[in-house]
Amino acid sequence: MSPMINSLVAVFLVIATGWGLKTAGFVTATHWSGVERLTYQVLFPAVVIHTLAVADLSRLPVLAMGLSLILTILCVAAALLLSRPLLRRLGIEGPAFTSIFQGSVRWNTFVGLALASGLLGRDGATMMAIAVAAMIPLLNVMCVIVLARYANGQPMSPGATIRSVALNPFIWSSALGLILNQLQWMLPVAVATYVDILGRAALGIGLLVVGAGLDLGRLAKPRLAHGLAIALKLVVMPVLAWTLARQLGVSGPALTMTVVAAAVPTATAAYFLARDLGGDAPLMAEITTMQTLLALGTLPLAVLILT
Repeated sequence: MSPMINSLVAVFLVIATGWGLKTAGFVTATHWSGVERLTYQVLFPAVVIHTLAVADLSRLPVLAMGLSLILTILCVAAALLLSRPLLRRLGIEGPAFTSIFQGSVRWNTFVGLALASGLLGRDGATMMAIAVAAMIPLLNVMCVIVLARYANGQPMSPGATIRSVALNPFIWSSALGLILNQLQWMLPVAVATYVDILGRAALGIGLLVVGAGLDLGRLAKPRLAHGLAIALKLVVMPVLAWTLARQLGVSGPALTMTVVAAAVPTATAAYFLARDLGGDAPLMAEITTMQTLLALGTLPLAVLILT
């Protein structure tokens, strides 16, 4: 268990450094925006492309691991949608519901990849890239549809929804990485090295961006909305992913990575989607901050108990 603790503490120290740099004004908000865009659009796609392109996927439970994560997302999403009438009677209106939804099913890819690399090196990064390829397309489609249906903002047109999904950096990079995996013998060494160099910069910078996105001033008194999103994301998701993965024959390091992928806090990008599509952006920021802080305790417990 000590490697997990060491990796998790290291990840959260980098996140705390990002928060400290932002709080101290060492890096301005304008510059953080540019760094975030660079990380999201260039550096992390490089990690995904290179990891999938050079991986030996034949020795990994790609389908079982991916299917267990997809089924986990669908189960939690269905439970939330079925409980929508009850939540409305409890005072949770449409915009707040969309933030609970995103907070319950989305995952922070930056944290997941950093933990996977710290625990298992390239094998861990490969298995987490499989999770990226399985989860990101589904999550983007679902979250946009839920926001369009329940938020009070301007609904996104079908064409815009398709463009948003197709142009998502994690989606096109996953597709490109899987294509290149079948053409490894054609990939020039210089190109592979180039993509690898870009990717190496991603983990540290990505975690600094996660920290810069935290706003401790938004930590309001916990309410039902906060508690529901926290319980579903940090407790129900990893337990459900573990259960389904075991049923599908996933074991060993792949099972550990499946649990980690399900147990990491929600994505900081959920705030921007909530803001742009009429969701409850302040609530989304509060959920993200609370989950990120609480995951320091829940993540190692999930791995210790479930794997």
